[in-house]
Amino acid sequence: MRAFVFLLVAANLVFFAWANGYFGESTNPDAIRLQQQLAADKLHVLAKEEPPPLPKAPERKPPAERCVAWDGLAAADADSIDAALAEQFAALRRERHTLPEVASWWVFIPPQPNKAEAEKKAGELKRLGVPEYYVVQDAGPNRWAISLGIFSSEQASKERLEAVRGKGVKTAKQARRGVSRPEQIVVEVTGPEAMTEAAREAVARSWPDAKPTACGKR
Repeated sequence: MRAFVFLLVAANLVFFAWANGYFGESTNPDAIRLQQQLAADKLHVLAKEEPPPLPKAPERKPPAERCVAWDGLAAADADSIDAALAEQFAALRRERHTLPEVASWWVFIPPQPNKAEAEKKAGELKRLGVPEYYVVQDAGPNRWAISLGIFSSEQASKERLEAVRGKGVKTAKQARRGVSRPEQIVVEVTGPEAMTEAAREAVARSWPDAKPTACGKR
């Protein structure tokens, strides 16, 4: 009986040693899989029960935009061009601006009878301390007038008139001298380059006198 128990214990020891690979390769499937792992220390768990993040799709840039303007338009032409653009190129953004007329204003002393009288009046201005004046000698209705300044705004001419009158020049006057630019209308369109170019070509065919220009030049 003792011999049988001894043999049973010895057999268990031999099986244990064989199962743990002490006698060479083991048939233990778990042991074999462990031996077949490659760079197991470099494996990392990203997340539990969650798929790895998908790569982001590249962002699409909006198409390049362009702005085209037509300035110096009379009201009738501006209306026609604006209506045509609205009908044929509704996707474009349209804007319309009105440029006011540009006029000049003159502060002066009315024409004197002759050169001698004009020079006499100029001498009086000098004694009164009035700066910046000259005698108009060009032929025409204003010959022998004395100019006290030409201004681009009515307000500036009023200020000059008040200043010279304050020095005692009672005969000084103010008048609108002329219009250097009449009132004009500007039509602008903004949108994708291809569409604005098509709009420019369409306007050029129907209104050849309407010249395109860069936007914002007002």
